[in-house]
Amino acid sequence: MKNITILGSTGSIGVSTLDIISAHPDRFRITALTAGKNLALFARQIKQFAPRIAVVASVEDVPRLKEMCSGLNVSILGGVEGLIAAATADETEIVVAAIVGAAGLVPTAAAIRAGKDIALANKEILVTAGHLFMDLVAEFGVRLFPVDSEHSAIFQSIEGHRNEDIQKIILTASGGPFLNRPAAELSQVTVADALNHPNWSMGKKITIDSATMMNKGLEVIEARWLFNTPVEKIQVNIHPQSIIHSMVEYIDGCVIAQLGTPDMKAPIAYALAYPERITTGIKPLDLTAFSGLTFFNPDHDKFPCLQLAYRAITSGESMPAVMNAANEIAVEEFLAGHLRFTQIAETIERTMDVHSAHTLCSIEEVLKADQWGRETAREICRGFGN
Repeated sequence: MKNITILGSTGSIGVSTLDIISAHPDRFRITALTAGKNLALFARQIKQFAPRIAVVASVEDVPRLKEMCSGLNVSILGGVEGLIAAATADETEIVVAAIVGAAGLVPTAAAIRAGKDIALANKEILVTAGHLFMDLVAEFGVRLFPVDSEHSAIFQSIEGHRNEDIQKIILTASGGPFLNRPAAELSQVTVADALNHPNWSMGKKITIDSATMMNKGLEVIEARWLFNTPVEKIQVNIHPQSIIHSMVEYIDGCVIAQLGTPDMKAPIAYALAYPERITTGIKPLDLTAFSGLTFFNPDHDKFPCLQLAYRAITSGESMPAVMNAANEIAVEEFLAGHLRFTQIAETIERTMDVHSAHTLCSIEEVLKADQWGRETAREICRGFGN
C-alpha cells in the first residue's frame, strides 16, 4: 500500500489521479489532499477518500470547508503552511505535484526535503527553478517521476539506456486548436476558440498554453532539467494525432517512441506504480483506425511563444522564471477578456526585453523574480488598453 499526497486534487490532473487511486484501493491510500477554490468538489473528495489532512489555498476558506466536512476525522488547514504540512505528512511516500503555476514551488521543495518521491505534473517548478530542484532531488535522494504525457514518454523511452547515448529528444505537439488557422486571424480568436482543444481535456490555463504553444516551450525547459540534456538536443515536432507522445533518438540512428490513446491517466498510473504497470481503463490504441501519423516543424512566426521559451532557457538564470510569470499573467488577462490572443506572446516578450537575467540561489530568490515578472507583465497589459 502506497500512501499519497495530492497537491491540487480538484484540477484535471488531481481528478484523474483520484480516478486511478479509486480503481486500485488495494495499492494506494490518500494521506493528504489540497485544493484551490472548488470547495464543493473538494468536500466530496474528502468524504470519499478520507485524507488525514485537507488543505485549501486560502485561509479564509477554512471555516467554510470545516462546516462542509463536519463530523469527518480530518485536519483542515489553509495557506502555504497547510500546503507544507500536506506535502511533508509523515506517512506520505509520494507527492503528486499538480498545483498549476509557481504556487507549487514551496510545498514541492518541502516534500523533497522531507524525503518524499515526487510525481511531477507542475511544469513551472522546473521551468522557474530547474537547477535548484534537481540539486534538491540529488541531495535528498528522492525519485522524480514525470507526469506530463510527453516527459513520461521520454522517461519510458530512455529506460535501460545510457544518457550519453542520446542524440536527440523529440517532443511532440498537437498544434492546438489553431494549427490550421491563418496567422492573420489569430488576433481575433475568442477565449472559447482557444479553449477548444482538439485532443486533450485539460484545465483552462494549460489549454491556453497549448493554443499559444507556450506549453511546449515550458516542456522543452522541463526536459532540459529532467533528463540532463542540453537544450540544443531538444526538438519539437508537430504531430496532430497526439498518438506518439514523444521520442528519443540515439547515436546509432535508432528512435524509440511511446504511443498511446491521449489520456493523462496513463502517465499518472506509470508514475504512481513505477516500476510496475497497472490497469487504467483507457481505450486500447487501434493504429488501424488512423489513415496516417504526420509530423512537421512548428511555425515559429505564427507561434512565437515557443521561440521565447528557447530564448529564456538559453539566457538561463532568472529569465525562465520571469518568462513563466509573464505568461501566467498574460493568460489570466486573456481569459478575463482584457487581452487579444496575440498579445499573450507580446506581453511575455516585452517583459523579457526589460529584464536583466541574474543568478538565482534559493527558492526565495525565484519567488522574487516571479513577482517582478508578474508586476512588470501587469503593467504591460494595462498599456494595451483593449
